[in-house]
Amino acid sequence: MSVKSAGVLLYRIRPELEVLLIHMGGPLWAKKDAGAWSIPKGVIGTGEDPLDAAKREFHEETGFAAEGEFEALGTFRQNSSKQLTVWALQGDCDPQTLRSNSFTMIWPPKSGKLMAFPEADRAAWFTRERALDSIVKGQRAVLEYFFARPDRER
Repeated sequence: MSVKSAGVLLYRIRPELEVLLIHMGGPLWAKKDAGAWSIPKGVIGTGEDPLDAAKREFHEETGFAAEGEFEALGTFRQNSSKQLTVWALQGDCDPQTLRSNSFTMIWPPKSGKLMAFPEADRAAWFTRERALDSIVKGQRAVLEYFFARPDRER
């Protein structure tokens, strides 16, 4: 059975179209940049409305509220066992004020030490080319679809 996640792709036009991405937190991503950025997203809870899950995850991973007119982008396969449903939302925020929830893991491996890390350690605004170079491979199709829309303001 596949894992179903939902996310919000926040965008703005200044004067170019830009999207907000988060850099995945924790020691496994700390020294990576290309392919280490993500759309704020997370698992849809049992019985939870997918858009409500997307808004909740956006807030948990960024500290920002997702409010406004949502545009359904669709459901994308991230890999063989994960599906991601995404909504676009026009808005703005200051990435420097990111406040992410955290997760715990044993680090360093086999040390027995339980350490806490932020799910997202930073956020930034990206233009099309930079976003496509930075996004994690499994989410690239979301950005390609978003930027290719003929009705998208440039």
